[in-house]
Amino acid sequence: MFDLYHVNYDGGEPSVFFRDLDAKNYAVVLRDANGIIRGFSTLAVYNEVFQGQPIRVLYSGDTIIEQAYWGQNQMSKAWLELAGCIKQEAPNTPLYWLLIVKGHRTYRYLSLFSNEYYPRHNLKTPPEMQSLMDHLATQKFGDQYDAINGLVRFPEPRSYLNQELAAIPDKDSGRLDVQYFLSRNPQYYKGDELLCVCELNAENLTRLARQWFEAGRNQKAS
Repeated sequence: MFDLYHVNYDGGEPSVFFRDLDAKNYAVVLRDANGIIRGFSTLAVYNEVFQGQPIRVLYSGDTIIEQAYWGQNQMSKAWLELAGCIKQEAPNTPLYWLLIVKGHRTYRYLSLFSNEYYPRHNLKTPPEMQSLMDHLATQKFGDQYDAINGLVRFPEPRSYLNQELAAIPDKDSGRLDVQYFLSRNPQYYKGDELLCVCELNAENLTRLARQWFEAGRNQKAS
């Protein structure tokens, strides 16, 4: 996993990667026919209280897929099935996806998976959701969270996309969601991360994402 991480990101110390990995509950791993890891996404799940009510948080860590495997559904399917398993552990408790984003491709997963997510280019973040985002960010990141700009900036050496992956392809440069991401996180290429949140429930997921999520609710996370 670290070898794949190291190929795609610059600036990250191995000790930071392994410490972050140790803090996660799950890793969704994509392997080829020979068992070689071609992608992974790490997750931590924890309980929180917001405005006196219990909630659960699914916090995404590093997510990497080799370019040759972009556009395939295996990782997305496995991730959403796992999210469904996690939701089923406490079906009556709201489950929120907390994601910090340092690349436009990862930001676009929010619109692929969910109907409502924040922040977004075409809808102002409602005050209640902004309060939740600020609460989760402050609890998780402390003074590393810049509430004015909605960014997480780590003081220690952290990873950032390598030059090839950080570049915005011509085919994406005109997308409104990509332009919005760049306006909110102009120094993403230095490792700044845009804090994003959406609720993970069937009603808030797009058609295929909902299908995978609901399939996961009938399974047991492992």
